[in-house]
Amino acid sequence: MSSEIKDKLTQEMKSAMKSKQKERLGVIRALLAAVKQKEVDERIEVDDSMLLAILDKQLKQRKESAKIYREASRDELAENEEFEITVIQDFLPQALTEEEISAIISEAINSTGASSMKDMGKVMAQIKPQIQGKADMGEVSKSIKSQLS
Repeated sequence: MSSEIKDKLTQEMKSAMKSKQKERLGVIRALLAAVKQKEVDERIEVDDSMLLAILDKQLKQRKESAKIYREASRDELAENEEFEITVIQDFLPQALTEEEISAIISEAINSTGASSMKDMGKVMAQIKPQIQGKADMGEVSKSIKSQLS
């Protein structure tokens, strides 16, 4: 079983090499290294859902770093992180709108019968596969909390 996203990463790496896009190549290689690390550590071949989780994690790390650099007035470093964010986003599916996220959350709450914060885990478990890589999980978590309270 091969991962379409992994294949796309490999193709983009070759393309970046040929067109001498050093910065883009570096980001793609870092992403492929993160994928390889997961495969070696767990002795598995990642599928697209696992790869989306890896990309999501990489994106979150870059966003946090960029925020910290901005707060410390390290604009050059922040801009580098923001460039890396744009490259990572090239490999993620189209982001969901707030309305789409809200509809997915409402549907999950109804189908799980969730009524309080104790049921948040059930709701998260149901929606995570649908929105992985398409939305910021932190924001989704806040939305679930507001709908359950």
